[in-house]
Amino acid sequence: MALLHPFRALRPVPGRVHEVACVPYDVVDGDEARALAAGKPFSFLHVIRPEIDLPVGVDEHADEVYRRGAENLEAFAGSDAAVREDEPSLYVYRLIMDGRSQTGIFSCVAVRDYDEELILKHEKTRPVKEEDRMRHILAQRAHAEPVMLIYRRKEAVDGILKSEMEARPLYDFTADDGVRHTIWRIERADDLVGAFRDVEPLYVADGHHRCQAASRAAAELRESAAEGSREAEYFPAVLFPMNEMRILAYNRVVYELPVTPAAFVDALAARLDLAVDSGQKVPDRPGVVCLYADGAWHTLTLSDIGGDSIVDELDVARLSEQLLEPELGIGDPRRDPNLDFVGGLRGTDELERLVDEGRAELAISMYPTSAEELVAVSDAGKLMPPKSTWFEPKLRSGLLVHRFD
Repeated sequence: MALLHPFRALRPVPGRVHEVACVPYDVVDGDEARALAAGKPFSFLHVIRPEIDLPVGVDEHADEVYRRGAENLEAFAGSDAAVREDEPSLYVYRLIMDGRSQTGIFSCVAVRDYDEELILKHEKTRPVKEEDRMRHILAQRAHAEPVMLIYRRKEAVDGILKSEMEARPLYDFTADDGVRHTIWRIERADDLVGAFRDVEPLYVADGHHRCQAASRAAAELRESAAEGSREAEYFPAVLFPMNEMRILAYNRVVYELPVTPAAFVDALAARLDLAVDSGQKVPDRPGVVCLYADGAWHTLTLSDIGGDSIVDELDVARLSEQLLEPELGIGDPRRDPNLDFVGGLRGTDELERLVDEGRAELAISMYPTSAEELVAVSDAGKLMPPKSTWFEPKLRSGLLVHRFD
């Protein structure tokens, strides 16, 4: 069983939450982060993307970046914009996007549960990104952002959350992107911890690198017997029931084709089940992808691979097997510079723009991977191909920070 661990959150005072809460570190680049934080000294981007406070062009992995992140967190903690909880707590976190809500538990979870695979992963991690997040954790002596986990729904847990949401919320605000964020401090934390003991396993939805970085940071502090390291054995997460999760497509673009776009489409039509000039922009079912090239949309129906693994039947795997590798020579989607990924929230307009402006020659609109597929892959001990899932809405950073002291 996985355990919930109440924690003493560092958080914005309610009247300043708009100044502090920000998008996660990995959905913006340095220039975008710098623009979003302009004129906002307490934006949490100064903590999670501290290179924005250093000269443009500084290496984001330079020692001074990690020092500045720690300094910025200390400045926030000591300011009148922040407060530290007196007692460890758990929270309800609800997000509403386009009229659709999802409600989860904001808690800490145990590094041990992650290491012992009570928290299951579905993606590979890259050592350089693990190292980056670990260095931020160690420099700041804090986990600045939560990961997103999912679990199979339990009625006992639902009942407690529903009861807690009848109270006045700690925060209730709408971010610039139109997503409403509401957080309640849970009064019946012991009851929720007890009810959650029947939930297993948990699944990583978003935040694989932060999970692995938390594990590595805990191991390093454990070996050094650093003061306060016991709290580093836990890291923050928002846990959502699987049935409430919204997964969008993770679309692809190819920068260069081996022949002209028109010739490429003709060649595909001769070899694959391709409906040319179909006009369909978004797949209507699994097994179908839509291709945009040379100013027109085409519909490609993928064939069944008939592999031994559930991974083989995922659309992202079938796309690689039938199109990316044989037709474009893209054998490693994770590292090939000719392939890039576009989150589904940006829609097909973004795909068309990239091609029409000449920044790419082919765009691929995918059908979303389902939460059931994610869970099935994790249960089987397998890993998904890279960029298989795009979760929306995103959690806001800076709302509830987990410190080690």
